Amino acid sequence: MNFFGFGQTADIKVELTGSETREKVPVKLENGQTEKQPLYFDGETVSGKVHIHLKYPGKKLEHHGIKVEFLGQIELFFDRGTHHEFSSVVKELAPPGEMLRNQTFSFEFKNVEKPYETYMGINAKLRYLVRVTIIRRMSNIVKEKDIAVHSLASYPEVNNRIKMEVGIEDCLHIEFEYNRSKYHLRDAIVGKIYFLLVRIKIKYMELAIIRRETTTAPGGQSHYTENQTITKYEIMDGAPVKGESIPIRLFLSGFDLTPSMPNVNKKFSVKYYLNLVLVDEEDRRYFKQQEIVLWRKAQTSRSALAATQRHE
Repeated sequence: MNFFGFGQTADIKVELTGSETREKVPVKLENGQTEKQPLYFDGETVSGKVHIHLKYPGKKLEHHGIKVEFLGQIELFFDRGTHHEFSSVVKELAPPGEMLRNQTFSFEFKNVEKPYETYMGINAKLRYLVRVTIIRRMSNIVKEKDIAVHSLASYPEVNNRIKMEVGIEDCLHIEFEYNRSKYHLRDAIVGKIYFLLVRIKIKYMELAIIRRETTTAPGGQSHYTENQTITKYEIMDGAPVKGESIPIRLFLSGFDLTPSMPNVNKKFSVKYYLNLVLVDEEDRRYFKQQEIVLWRKAQTSRSALAATQRHE
């Protein structure tokens, strides 16, 4: 309702160019649900139209200007309400004046930078959005539309094998190796575990992928770390014997993973670890943890598209 001239007197709709054909990907929201958002990459142009519909035909809408912004924001959940903007581009759609009828405005943010990937974690959120604001004397009319961004990478030049040992003197000596230390998000982790000495009764063994999210408090003096188990599965049930080897093969494509994100705008980081756990018959746990790097594999067509747009 609109008492004494207050209230929202116009509806805003943001229509992105090519929205019908552009790929949409699920993005996790704060309430735990997912939303399909149009997918963009670094260097791609973000453009479209803004449709403003007056709720009361024949009644003018006075404003102090209309603007559209492209924003990249980080929000830390222990500092809610504070949005740290790492990207901000503003364009004026209309100078101060009056609107007497419905209007449509075009906008374009050409080759706009998107340095980080969209992320929703336990204590950190990174989002990109297009925001339209009708500036008014009493209260602005605002509409936001989120987009998803994926950060692409090429195959790492150096990708060494991981080889480590777990041991308890005179009781247990295990050697394990993984085929690589860096994996793309649809890759498979392949490895082997060798039992060189077994003098304790092992009940079972499991392998887990751990996501470690570290956020930096305002001022940079303290850090908060959250560990989240993405998946774990049993790779052995029963007691192994000396000389036995167990193969490992874990496909990553079925899990909710992001690329590793070191030091995102000095606000947070995301790292991944392989956690190997052995449990003996007295329920004592022995574990070894190793960091791995995850990256998003670039498809040639997408890479070419972004490169073409950057040189337009």
